[in-house]
Amino acid sequence: MIMAAFLAEACMESGLSHDETYMIADIYSRKADRAVSCDGLQRLLEDMCLDYTGRIREIKKEHIISIHIRKCIEHIYEDLSADLSTKGLADFAELNPSYLSKLFKQETGQTIKTYVTAAKMDTAQNLLKYSDLSCSEIATSLGYCSQSAFTYAFRQFTGTTPGKYRG
Repeated sequence: MIMAAFLAEACMESGLSHDETYMIADIYSRKADRAVSCDGLQRLLEDMCLDYTGRIREIKKEHIISIHIRKCIEHIYEDLSADLSTKGLADFAELNPSYLSKLFKQETGQTIKTYVTAAKMDTAQNLLKYSDLSCSEIATSLGYCSQSAFTYAFRQFTGTTPGKYRG
């Protein structure tokens, strides 16, 4: 499965160990050999993406010390369409926005806005590659008020439009 190799490479670049990465790829490759339909292969690909994504998320959380920042990061990934502004996350974590902003930058090395944008764009890239969702549906699912706002943010982040990225 070519997709497994691409995902494995991306996961190793994100910090997943070589052994764990290829063990997962082998498991899903064996399952793909036994798949009997295109729908089955599609579900298997989705499962594999979710499996890898979950493991990478856990790696990224391991470097975070405070429970407040861990909760915020989990909240970001669980609902990318929620109010993920500094104030929205501060309300969620029951912290002062200024304190949360400082703590978030200290522990992640990024501002909240930069972190949220990266999470949304990583998800958008995966959805564009591995789903049939329209750009409008992706924009809505990621909390953008319009497709043009999503396209602008995507272009700023990747240097290309969602349509060109999807190819």
